[in-house]
Amino acid sequence: MNAYQRLLANGSVRFGLGVLGLMLLIAALAPFLGTVDPAAMDSNFINKTAGDAGVFALLDGTSVQHTFWLGTDSFGRDLFSRVIYGTRVSLLVGSCTAVLSLVLGGGLGMLAGYFRALDAILMRVMDGLMAIPAILLAIALVAALGATIGTVVVAIAIPEVPRVTRLVRALVLSLREEPFVEAARALATPTSVILFRHILPNAMAPLIVQGTFVAASAVLTEAILSFLGLGLPPDIPTWGNIMAEGRVQFSQYPGNVLYPALLLVPTVLAVNLLGDGLRDVLDPKFAKRGT
Repeated sequence: MNAYQRLLANGSVRFGLGVLGLMLLIAALAPFLGTVDPAAMDSNFINKTAGDAGVFALLDGTSVQHTFWLGTDSFGRDLFSRVIYGTRVSLLVGSCTAVLSLVLGGGLGMLAGYFRALDAILMRVMDGLMAIPAILLAIALVAALGATIGTVVVAIAIPEVPRVTRLVRALVLSLREEPFVEAARALATPTSVILFRHILPNAMAPLIVQGTFVAASAVLTEAILSFLGLGLPPDIPTWGNIMAEGRVQFSQYPGNVLYPALLLVPTVLAVNLLGDGLRDVLDPKFAKRGT
């Protein structure tokens, strides 16, 4: 059984890809599914229940007959549109954080693993970063840099870099002693060629798996930051700040918190299950068991 067949046969991979595919479809179709601008608010429609309808004022000064499928929040904004558009932000933050942490951590890990002189210095810096709780470091970075999508991505990615660095360093320490790397060094192959043509391709499978776990953690961390009021501003709808705004009236209007949570939970679960499935498929020991 080849890797593609094992991938399709793995239930975790199928579930993860299915849910993520649905979330990506929702994000891509947000302008069509989100029936009004998520930032538009009308004081005549504060805390409406699901299914209420009326003439809703838009940001451009016009009005439209509108049905509030999930009701409205305490500012008179359509919850359905905000939850749909929040999918875009969460997936964007998760994917960008994973890419940034893999690029930075992968580069530092290769340097630390291949060059002994840099190993001690880089790893002590990584140990220092790992000594700080990830959420506290993210809060400090957002407070210092300001709350934008870019700064939130950086703030969430920085605490993940040491974990990726340690993973890649361990892989490089093992790979640099392999015969094909020693042969390349004996032929005076440039170091950059050895790193990117011989070592990096052999480290990609664990990196991809680690990237899925980083993405899941980033989606959850962004929701936590927004829930605490330290993430993106309220005019940018995210699942975290939608829940933060709804928690004050949770006993009267629980849907304001539960609706975004109903998308957040399966998204994080799907990404984690996808990572578990990819680890099983890409693990050489698993491949031997499957043959």
